[in-house]
Amino acid sequence: MKQLGDILSEICGLSEQTISEARRIKDEKGGRIGEILIRQKAILEADLLKALGIQLNLPFRSTLPTDQFSTEFTEKIPIQFLKKYMMVPVITPNESFIAVNDPLVFQPLDDIRLLLGLTDSDVVIAPYSAILSAINFAYDMRSDSAAQVIEGMHEEDTDRIFSEIRETEDLLDDTSDAPIIKLVNLMFSQAVKDGASDIHIEPSQHRLNIRSRVDGILYNMLSPPKHIQAALTSRIKIMADLNIAEKRLPQDGRIEIKIANKNIDIRVSTLPTSFGERVVLRLLDKSNVLLRLTDIGMPEDRLKEFNRLIKSAHGIILVTGPTGSGKTTTLYGALSIINHTDINIITIEDPVEYQIEGIGQIQVNPKIDLTFARGLRSIVRQDPDVILVGEIRDLETAEIAIQSALTGHLVFSTLHTNDAASAVTRLIDMGIEPFLVTSSVLGIMAQRLVRVICKQCKESYQPDEESLMSIGVTPEMAEGKKIYRGRGCPDCLNTGYKGRTGVFELMLLDDEIKNLILKTSDANAIKRRAVKNGMITLRQDGARKVFEGITTIEEVFRVTQQ
Repeated sequence: MKQLGDILSEICGLSEQTISEARRIKDEKGGRIGEILIRQKAILEADLLKALGIQLNLPFRSTLPTDQFSTEFTEKIPIQFLKKYMMVPVITPNESFIAVNDPLVFQPLDDIRLLLGLTDSDVVIAPYSAILSAINFAYDMRSDSAAQVIEGMHEEDTDRIFSEIRETEDLLDDTSDAPIIKLVNLMFSQAVKDGASDIHIEPSQHRLNIRSRVDGILYNMLSPPKHIQAALTSRIKIMADLNIAEKRLPQDGRIEIKIANKNIDIRVSTLPTSFGERVVLRLLDKSNVLLRLTDIGMPEDRLKEFNRLIKSAHGIILVTGPTGSGKTTTLYGALSIINHTDINIITIEDPVEYQIEGIGQIQVNPKIDLTFARGLRSIVRQDPDVILVGEIRDLETAEIAIQSALTGHLVFSTLHTNDAASAVTRLIDMGIEPFLVTSSVLGIMAQRLVRVICKQCKESYQPDEESLMSIGVTPEMAEGKKIYRGRGCPDCLNTGYKGRTGVFELMLLDDEIKNLILKTSDANAIKRRAVKNGMITLRQDGARKVFEGITTIEEVFRVTQQ
């Protein structure tokens, strides 16, 4: 049999020196030569697997098929077994084989063959990520669905909720057969699969309704029987470490779970209503990488201006918009640009949504009186260059933020207002003197999120004049331009949309605007002057995205109507 090092040398063009060094490490410290070369970044995992395939005369597959993929083996083999040994049986109408990541693990391979009767099946080598995706896909697609669990649920089943395990490493690993636990796990995994940001559990007089928010819109998810309401709420409370006996007061908590190797942070809010407790769950995928400003749809002209603003030495930069309009994502994107070892960045947030390496992040905690204002006072004594305040909610926080900006700090924060000009009015209404606003605020970004047209079912059409006028576009402006919409297909859950992007309005406080603010706090007058000076409004930015085929007229009208 040919040596693995020699095969790797041939297919990767490795030098004799690299191979000799890897062999020396192997002799001194042990281990496998392929793994040593991967650690040294001399080869990739795919190179090693191809070489092993050549050495052992086994085929290498970089991807695994999931079309018409049989999931029957999930009834016989625990998911933990397959994840431990990194192998998965792939059975489709066209082929049958067992994919392994390490072909030298013989015993578990023989066990799978005997258990499933696949004695003649081929063995193929596949990457770790491909096998893990296939395992998660199979156990996610197994015959149990939340609807089936509800159908098979009886009133006596709800009593078993407290006797079962509290949590598991990965929800897909949970083998519990208690219907309530199964229902909650399936509800979470379905929401993550659909890309939902929230789950709403809403009791009414005679029924219970569960809805999920996907791309900013609520859709019906499940309608379980009313009798499981108490047990369902109790299960979620147990997971969130809340008091299950307290049903008269609102409670807040959080759950950290893992679904298909994704770390999901869930914020839980319960609220007593006439027909029982209403529960809202906010899902945050912590394994998502931070989005760059270029990825969230910010046009080139505003991106250039915004980049100039965030590199200022001092002042306040505000991002405004309603809840769920992507304000935090924009601010994190800005921080990641200026995050260097030579500056000290500290944030105070509620909650801390993303962990950023090299930044001090503080979580607001009202229970111990750690408010935005109190935390901000302490931050200023930590010698920061840049401060992020999650939200300016009151006069005290606004005053400290402005004082910080005037004493040489760059401050980022958010406000809940409809547009950029209204942020000035809000600060003055809070009690901030107009001259302090003009001395400290550098610029205000207003933003919204619009749904993106699904690429699979995108089609052009001719909108009527009334629709065009609803977003401030005349028929002459639309002449010769194609306008698109989504027809609806399985890929986008028949909505015509998949994913979201931002529309932006950036108001810079130049001398003209500052002089106007000193005379009036009327948002309309400030906005008119900013537009006259060249500001592109939210609706105008939305109209540009309609002409670019990114979103629809209806979406722009929905998010920008006053």
